[in-house]
Amino acid sequence: MKKVIVDMDGVMADVYHQLVQFEKRDSGNEIQIGDLAGKPEIEAFPNGKKHVNEVGFFRTLPLMKGSREAIEYLNNKYELYIVSAGMEFPNSLREKYDWLEEHFPFITWEQIVLCGSKRVVSGDIMIDDYPKNLNHFSGQRLIFTQPHNEFVEDETYERVNSWEEIMNIL
Repeated sequence: MKKVIVDMDGVMADVYHQLVQFEKRDSGNEIQIGDLAGKPEIEAFPNGKKHVNEVGFFRTLPLMKGSREAIEYLNNKYELYIVSAGMEFPNSLREKYDWLEEHFPFITWEQIVLCGSKRVVSGDIMIDDYPKNLNHFSGQRLIFTQPHNEFVEDETYERVNSWEEIMNIL
């Protein structure tokens, strides 16, 4: 059975929507996601570093459209692991686990890997929004489109724009 590795933030969880909401709440700035193409998140969201370190940020992330159904589909078809780099933001570790438990109750604790670097991860297919996580992966690489990666062109990645596309591929 093929092993599928799925990232959380920016793939299952809508980090951009959350950052837009927090930015508006704290500064009054209404950032349009459509204006962020090609910008790193740190540049796109002036208070982003503060927000991702705020208690509750990761726990209250909205779901990416179609992710619940797609993850359940993948879980029934493949050996599925949710792999998220959480060590940079220590508050996120418990929050990510609780978020998964709420939105994806069919994912067991054994399928959750909260780590630092994803370089140690291996499998057959990886779905992630960051090239730095895909670069070291030796299997099939699906890059989930987010504003920060819109202009990344790499023939070793297969670009996906939605969970519907992923289900059609896998």
